[in-house]
Amino acid sequence: MELTRSGGIGMAGEGAGVFWRWWTAGTTSAAGSAVGAVALPLTALTVLDASAFEMGVIAAAGYVAWIVIGLPAGVMVQRLPMRRVQICADLARAAALGSIPAAWWWDRLTVAQLVIVALVISFADVVFDVANSTFLPSIVSKEQLQSRNSLTSGTHATTQLGGPSAGGLVVQLLGAVPTLLVDAAGYLVSAVLLRTLPERRVPAPDQWPPVRAMIREGRRFVVRHPVMGPCMWAATAANTVCGAQHALYALYLVRELHAAPGLVGLLLAADGVGSLVGAALTSRITARLGTARALVVAGFFSAAGALVVPLGTGWQGYVAFAVGNVVFSVGVVVLSVVTRTYRQITSPPELLPRVMATVRFVSWGAIPVGGLVAGALAGAFGARTTLLIFVLAALCIPLVLLASPVRHLRDLTDHQPSEARPLSA
Repeated sequence: MELTRSGGIGMAGEGAGVFWRWWTAGTTSAAGSAVGAVALPLTALTVLDASAFEMGVIAAAGYVAWIVIGLPAGVMVQRLPMRRVQICADLARAAALGSIPAAWWWDRLTVAQLVIVALVISFADVVFDVANSTFLPSIVSKEQLQSRNSLTSGTHATTQLGGPSAGGLVVQLLGAVPTLLVDAAGYLVSAVLLRTLPERRVPAPDQWPPVRAMIREGRRFVVRHPVMGPCMWAATAANTVCGAQHALYALYLVRELHAAPGLVGLLLAADGVGSLVGAALTSRITARLGTARALVVAGFFSAAGALVVPLGTGWQGYVAFAVGNVVFSVGVVVLSVVTRTYRQITSPPELLPRVMATVRFVSWGAIPVGGLVAGALAGAFGARTTLLIFVLAALCIPLVLLASPVRHLRDLTDHQPSEARPLSA
């Protein structure tokens, strides 16, 4: 049976096989990244004694590429061979991570190198992620999109659950720098698996429009969309908070709660628990409340979790961190799955890469901003106070949705299609 999405793989059986290979490649890469997410900041803290601001710079470097090439990435993915681009991205990330143990072995490792490695990974991540989110709708039907998105989010959550715990233990046994080789290996395995996937089969025009015109078209579609636009700004608020958390969590746990590396990994794994719960419950929540109402509830849930994270000291602080992290992650995953599925269903196939790139340019571009601001504030006020300040940003998630047409809807798809196609305006 032919899939209805443009650029589909063809027969449903073949599409299912492609999906599982695609899923395996992403899972392998994500598992290594989850380990590296613990090892890289611990390398900065324990090997190089990085300051709060330097930690913020490293965290920001990991996402700054969304600001630099976030919009052109959608055009690149649409024009270039997608599988080959992703393989190159995997190889670049593996090489960048492999340079850290080499420099450490020769006693040449610096914070500047960690920032450069984070930048290389960041730029590769942009192209890889836009291509990945574009590929999925071409191999599954519209009816399967939310369940497949929930599955991928749940898988990601599982790697986030096990990865930090394993990473913390491996760091405690082997050291932070050697542990980064696990992350590099994950990217290499992903590249090998991606070689087995077919290249997309989408007709290309004789002459592509100018890059700027293609970028503008995708940006106008998102910004002028009465539902997709507000959802993007809500995601931007959520990612601003995530940027602050990425920059400060290791610092907060090590220097304010005095947690050992193994415990740091265990506590950071709470994010994976929340993500797994959120992914498992998304379909049930949306079936009961409707997708639009579920977004508003998820927004308030995330804000409550962000408030709980920095409360308490000693073992009470550990419990508050874990519980708050779980609650925050549940809300963010529901928001992510629902809005990503809506974009994939609503966007015209020829615009989808640029729509995904536009949303991620804006929303993911907020992550390095949150990280840099959080790093600067933490130097003056401490990590705990800074995390409390960012609760205000978390409150913007539901408030943005309530200030938009979303508040009148039960389901996002209740909005009339004629009002959702603003390109001719």
